[in-house]
Amino acid sequence: MSDVFSSVFGLEGILLGTLVPFLFVLTVVVFVHEMGHYLVGRWCGIGVQAFSIGFGPELIGFNDRRGTRWKLCAVPLGGYVKFVGDMNATSAPDPSQVASLSEEERRVAFHTQPVWKRALTVFAGPAFNFILTIAVFAVMFGLYGRYVLEPVVAEVRPNSPAAVAGFQPGDRFLRVDGAKITNFGDVQRIVSGRAGDAIPFLVARGDREVTLTATPELSAQKDALGNDVKIAVIGVVNSQEVGQPRLIEYSPASAVTEAVRETWHVVERTGQFLSRFVVGREDRCQLGGPVRIADMAGKAAALGFEWLVQLVALLSVGIGILNLLPIPPLDGGHLAFYAVEAVKGRPVSERAMEAVYRVGFMLVLGFMGFVFWNDLFGC
Repeated sequence: MSDVFSSVFGLEGILLGTLVPFLFVLTVVVFVHEMGHYLVGRWCGIGVQAFSIGFGPELIGFNDRRGTRWKLCAVPLGGYVKFVGDMNATSAPDPSQVASLSEEERRVAFHTQPVWKRALTVFAGPAFNFILTIAVFAVMFGLYGRYVLEPVVAEVRPNSPAAVAGFQPGDRFLRVDGAKITNFGDVQRIVSGRAGDAIPFLVARGDREVTLTATPELSAQKDALGNDVKIAVIGVVNSQEVGQPRLIEYSPASAVTEAVRETWHVVERTGQFLSRFVVGREDRCQLGGPVRIADMAGKAAALGFEWLVQLVALLSVGIGILNLLPIPPLDGGHLAFYAVEAVKGRPVSERAMEAVYRVGFMLVLGFMGFVFWNDLFGC
């Protein structure tokens, strides 16, 4: 019995080893996202009725002096901010609720605000996710710096795309697909998501520059958390002797600048993956849902708190990107409606919004079902 109890409640057990890190990661990301909506909505003069982490039955909560209900609910897979006016799923006013609003409530209701205030409030959620990622990266760079390797080829794998393209040991990367290269990580970042694409490489070979073209191929590898991943490689290897690793230390200002740059790289890679995935050029098993996130959170927590915080940063930027897709009921869908309203000078008809919302809702449900299937059975 003691062995069973230990395996369940021990640090490496399901509850503390996986569930608690998962809830920590998800709660932080959701809280920051919803806080973006809340703070900007309040700044715009919009009344807030409820701020919820999770869905379903309320577990615990309280009312603040402004009358907002802050609560933690039973299903921790998301959250919401409910503004005055009791918006329905399409962010259109509910006529039955509007009729019951007082004059004061009408003044602060979401649907009575100018379109720019509504759009700014909606955009603030994903924006705060990006800000969280930048903040985490900035702290990590400021505390630990970053080790980099010189962008020089130490070895070319036989029969690899690099060997076919004519790479040689000693070649120094100058540009990859037109992008300037400063360290070996830059090469890996650009190549890793471009399987099947013919990429031009400008390298320095002795006292001359040579342009080579290689087509990366997928390679099964383990990531830092031990997960099986497939990334594109060309088959060149760096080494301690050739790469001459060095630590770059950052001042507070330069750490923020580097964090912004790194966050943008993550956005680029995510956008690149999604666009390639839609046309069938990416492995579907690279997409995961809550089960995989929980597994990754457990592995990250086992490596140390800083790893868990980095997972928070990566998940946060991913949530920000997904929420900006122009699909109702995501934030990007609402922003698309507001853009049409700004151009036409009047809101999109409720009938049209409802029709588009139904399609979008089915797409979101389909995507959620897809990643759950991947988590449990597909991969």
